[in-house]
Amino acid sequence: MQTSVVQLKIGQKAIIKDFDIDEIPLKLIEMGCLPGNTVEILQIAPFGDPLFLNINDSFLAIRLETACKIQVEICSE
Repeated sequence: MQTSVVQLKIGQKAIIKDFDIDEIPLKLIEMGCLPGNTVEILQIAPFGDPLFLNINDSFLAIRLETACKIQVEICSE
């Protein structure tokens, strides 16, 4: 099932499938936000923005508007 990072729940893992390279900050790409890498939601801020993620052992906080542009496929564990 393909969806965006925003729809993931805390502790849920997914594989990054696609994103618009012009919409994602270069810093995220440098830190491992690439197709084929695993992403996990670690924490969500009290008002829902930002999201704290683990992408291939890199810990990142990203804004909701950026997270909705990253398409993922949920891992069935």
